[in-house]
Amino acid sequence: MMQHTASPDPSAHHAVFSATALLPRYPRVPDIPATGALWVLVSDQGVAIGNGEHPQIYAEAGPSQPGIVEYLGHIGTVPCYAAELQQGAPIPGDRVIIGIRDLYGRIPDRDLAVAAFAVRTIGSSKTSRFCGRCGHETLPVLSERAKRCPACDLVIYPRISPAIIVLITRGEEILLARSPRFPAVMHSVIAGFVEPGETLEHAVSREVLEEVGIAVKNIRYFASEPWPFPDSLMIAFVADYAGGEISIDNNEIVFAGWFGRDNLPGLPAKMSISRALIDSWVERKIPLS
Repeated sequence: MMQHTASPDPSAHHAVFSATALLPRYPRVPDIPATGALWVLVSDQGVAIGNGEHPQIYAEAGPSQPGIVEYLGHIGTVPCYAAELQQGAPIPGDRVIIGIRDLYGRIPDRDLAVAAFAVRTIGSSKTSRFCGRCGHETLPVLSERAKRCPACDLVIYPRISPAIIVLITRGEEILLARSPRFPAVMHSVIAGFVEPGETLEHAVSREVLEEVGIAVKNIRYFASEPWPFPDSLMIAFVADYAGGEISIDNNEIVFAGWFGRDNLPGLPAKMSISRALIDSWVERKIPLS
């Protein structure tokens, strides 16, 4: 049974991909202003940034022949748009394309979140260009962030894929595992997508049992993170070991084991909520069971 308690430390995780600097204003005007707007130029999973000592993600003008253009929101009183750089089109000015992951630490977190949101918004627009029910081309909704099919009236919202991620404690140890998709030596906590018809706490118990064969108890909420790779909402929990022997699935997980603070393996990057979970435990901000 999940305990509906506060996070062990509500300030334990600064969600670097939370685009709270953007304030959407609806109903928005359909025309894009010719001047006075900020632009984030998107190319696949990266953005075009100024290649200077202090890289900037914002441009004062969009590309001359953009692909998809999407309203992101306002920063203060200034509207902000994402514009897709079409394949083969020149990159404006002295800008270079940098992937979102590679921007971490190079620009302020506020700008990183906006850049990630721009990439995510352009990607969402691409996948909702046509109605999934009747195949007709969709139109933007001006009163909210959505697309509408003019033929069958289906409203399509940006896809958000909820996923749980859980730190499992056993006394002075935590369970860390390796996925075959991880870089060499990196270990992390257990994570997985929430399935239709299940609660978050059931998803925690199911994913842990499926991937490492153990049972957990005392599940409590930690924090959340909009994770833009490509469209997840990571909901983090802490849980206590309840029984069973580690038995990996050899599919999602190729190794799992118990680790103490003095023998931790390679860990995820600091920008991730998985690392925030582990660091909070290392710093003893998460109480023992």
